[in-house]
Amino acid sequence: MSGYIRRALSCRNLLWLRSSAPHVCDISPIRFSVSNSNRVYTPPATPYFMTESRRAFAKGRKSKDEVGVSTLEVPPNIGPTIKANAVSQMEAAMAALSTELNKLRTGRASPGMLDHIIVETSGVKMPLNRVAVVSVIDPKTLSVNPYDPQTLQQLENAIVSSPLGLNPKADGDRLIAAIPPLTKEHMQVMRKLVTKSCEDARQSIRRARQKAMDAIKKLYSSLPKDDIKRLEKEVDDLTKKFIKTAEDICKAKEKEISQG
Repeated sequence: MSGYIRRALSCRNLLWLRSSAPHVCDISPIRFSVSNSNRVYTPPATPYFMTESRRAFAKGRKSKDEVGVSTLEVPPNIGPTIKANAVSQMEAAMAALSTELNKLRTGRASPGMLDHIIVETSGVKMPLNRVAVVSVIDPKTLSVNPYDPQTLQQLENAIVSSPLGLNPKADGDRLIAAIPPLTKEHMQVMRKLVTKSCEDARQSIRRARQKAMDAIKKLYSSLPKDDIKRLEKEVDDLTKKFIKTAEDICKAKEKEISQG
């Protein structure tokens, strides 16, 4: 009898658990039921315009972030460009110095000493080195060979009227120009011209340095202080190097003039 009663109670408990357990009809996030009720709860759908607004807001915020990243630009390193420009200007100053010194006559023959002379042929003015070839015969004599023998007289007139004090003579289709010794007065004049040319070169080199320094000052807000100092030192070193080279060239020219 007791066994029958236990079996009956067990069956009753099982039936009660089944009747009280929640019965899920649909596990989707949209449609489900609670307990044993036949009522179905369907959450209201999100309005379409709200969904689109949220998407647009998210897209707008993302694009704003992207714009912020794109505007963060790293300033380019223009230090090498500043140095290159300074070197170019200083080299131009050296080239101008060499041109001026070549115009000065010393006691030795030099092909470049006639380059600055302007020759007029057929109504056209041109530098002598475009009308003739100048070569050195010996340390005291120059040879001038015109491309067109018809311009020989014009070449002779241009050389005689130059401040070099040369008196070339015709030798067939060429001119022979003997380099006379320098007088003391002429040496003094030449030294003064060398000094002036050297000072002009110094000023040109210093102007190139100043331009470079002005360009560096504009980088104070975009480059580290150590980089600024290093760049300024490099420009100063370049300036000293070019000025020393110009002074050495001028000293060599003065020595050449003194030797007559």
